[in-house]
Amino acid sequence: MTQRAALNRSLLALAGLVLLGGGLLVLFAGLDLYRRHDLIPPTGWPLITPDDVLLGSADRARWSSQGWWWWPAVIAALVLAATLALWWLLAQLSRRRPGALPVGGTPPQEGVELRDRALSNAIASEAGALPGVEHAAVRITGRPAHPRTRVKLTLTPQAAPGAALGALCEGPLSTARRSTGRPDIPTEVRLQVARHKPHRAE
Repeated sequence: MTQRAALNRSLLALAGLVLLGGGLLVLFAGLDLYRRHDLIPPTGWPLITPDDVLLGSADRARWSSQGWWWWPAVIAALVLAATLALWWLLAQLSRRRPGALPVGGTPPQEGVELRDRALSNAIASEAGALPGVEHAAVRITGRPAHPRTRVKLTLTPQAAPGAALGALCEGPLSTARRSTGRPDIPTEVRLQVARHKPHRAE
């Protein structure tokens, strides 16, 4: 699981718990379940009876008397929460991953599809085993009909970048094109050299 996926699931779980808790509070108070089932809520528990409100007149007066900064602080907090929610939503909408690639072109041949994560893992595994490559990371982006491949290779200090790039194109990328039946998958390759540990002279 990527960090982005873990963050998304954590945010969704947190939002779900908040909505679930708020819904249960409103449900218990609206149906008067505390009185009907002789339940004793904790001290200071909000929304106990159907006539209760979340913020009563006394509470509003108490908070309003705190000074001029109170309402600007509330508005700023609401604006910040709305901005963060909008940013998260736009980040999800801008996430462009094909999900599944039809094998053999478009439309898919006999309904056979290949998951983008499986393809990227296969390319990364094969590329990581190439001579002079210390680590390989691969990501498939774009739409199912027009996928793109992004490859990041970390080379050893002794590796030749040209040789590594040629081996990548003739090996893992060529295998991926044959596997998917797509001879024209655009590929972006980034090369970087791993930092070698300094040698200590004795």
